[in-house]
Amino acid sequence: MLDDLKLINDRDPQDALGIAAKEWQQLDFHVELPKDDFKPSNIVYSGMGGSALAAQLAMTWPGFDLPFEISKNYELPRYVNENTLVILSSYSGNTEETLSSMDDAEKKGAKIYVIGNGGQIIDRAKDKNYPYVLVPDSNQPRYSVFYQLMCIVSILEALGMAQAESVKNELENAKEMLKEQAGKLISTVPLKENLAKQLATEVSGKSIVIYSGPKMSPAAYKWKISFNENAKQIAWYNVLPEFNHNEFIGWTEQPVIKPYCVLDLRSSLDNPRVQKRFEITDRLLSGKRPKAISINLVGDTHLEQMLYAVMLGDFASIYAAILTGVNPISVDLIEKLKEELKK
Repeated sequence: MLDDLKLINDRDPQDALGIAAKEWQQLDFHVELPKDDFKPSNIVYSGMGGSALAAQLAMTWPGFDLPFEISKNYELPRYVNENTLVILSSYSGNTEETLSSMDDAEKKGAKIYVIGNGGQIIDRAKDKNYPYVLVPDSNQPRYSVFYQLMCIVSILEALGMAQAESVKNELENAKEMLKEQAGKLISTVPLKENLAKQLATEVSGKSIVIYSGPKMSPAAYKWKISFNENAKQIAWYNVLPEFNHNEFIGWTEQPVIKPYCVLDLRSSLDNPRVQKRFEITDRLLSGKRPKAISINLVGDTHLEQMLYAVMLGDFASIYAAILTGVNPISVDLIEKLKEELKK
């Protein structure tokens, strides 16, 4: 079925696969913001859903030398003050939790930067002269993750918190690798040679559980989001070694037959003890859960492996949507919820 190009085109009318195939191009996005000598004591990133995904990636690359927290709430953490850098991100620009957090940041006198595609958050940034970065159109926020990562990089460069030349070199190498790997996952590559199509076939009709080590945890979280929103399949994720201290035991009892598909995102850069835990976990849970499908991530660096993992998850979840006949782009229930909240 996934080698039937007519069926794929019929079930993916807005070309989500085309968006995934061009994600590597987002790494060329860059905005020159005015230099700022503000030196924060901590950083809080406020965003919901797809608008917070890039912050997950940024925690591991380029990383932060300061305390960094992602806030997914109507209010910011209590410690936020005039020494805090607050980055407010809303792709739509109208996310109520993020707009409320903007109010909170203003009351607390924090240094504010804004990321968005338009809407109220950009209007307010313009009115109050807050530095902002406009995210290019991407149809849905979850498809703009690399754009939003580049927005964060632009802000860090403006504040002197990222070395532009070093960042540029890493991104250029990652871009070329992603471009090459995307060519192996597009719709014209048959299932027998296409890892994303194979994964979509494996997860069909099942609840999905994704595991990773700490280095790839942002990508595992993105897989959860992608399968939730693209494939409309329930998915969870967890991270080793924490998994071995609780959830590990949860697999051991009844029922023996569990309608799950377990996916391990494996990185050669994980701590050797984490890699050993994956092996032992799979052996000790043999017969107690579905055998995990190990996905060995491509790339020579942390950044390359993480971005490859994100792209692979996007392709796999879009193919899963096509396989079951759901539109990978639409999120009608989320839109209905927003309308209900307005009443």
